[in-house]
Amino acid sequence: MTSNNFVCRLTRSARSPIHARARGFTLLEVMVVLAIIAIMAVMVLPRVMGALNDAQKKAVQADLASLSGALNMYKLDNFSYPSSEQGLAALVNKPGGQPEAPNWRTGGYIEKAANDPWKRPYQYLRPGQHGEFDLYSLGADGKPGGEGDDADIGNWDAK
Repeated sequence: MTSNNFVCRLTRSARSPIHARARGFTLLEVMVVLAIIAIMAVMVLPRVMGALNDAQKKAVQADLASLSGALNMYKLDNFSYPSSEQGLAALVNKPGGQPEAPNWRTGGYIEKAANDPWKRPYQYLRPGQHGEFDLYSLGADGKPGGEGDDADIGNWDAK
């Protein structure tokens, strides 16, 4: 065996394992992996979406508690809650109209009007159907009423 043949055989045998490792995946292997990922997504996605909806509802309840506290402070200072027309804006800026706000706090009762997790303003009615005032979110669908995730969430739920 000449040294030239030895080098040629050595080069070929040294290249073979490298090419075997770099060949990539077959279409069947890729399809199996995608099927496994799809099955896992189908099992996990409903749980994740349920957790997101629960978190949004809890955020609404926390916001309603905070806004209710601000409305109570407003009433302590001004002897009545703002009217429906004055709305939650009366907590940010001194309202005009009736009822007057003779002792309105400089700087307001909240920094800015809050939106619910679905980026819509909270609703305020005075007098309310459930108490002195109703403070609520229209839920995921943004329409009055509804069931499940679309149901209205109000301060009456916390009582």
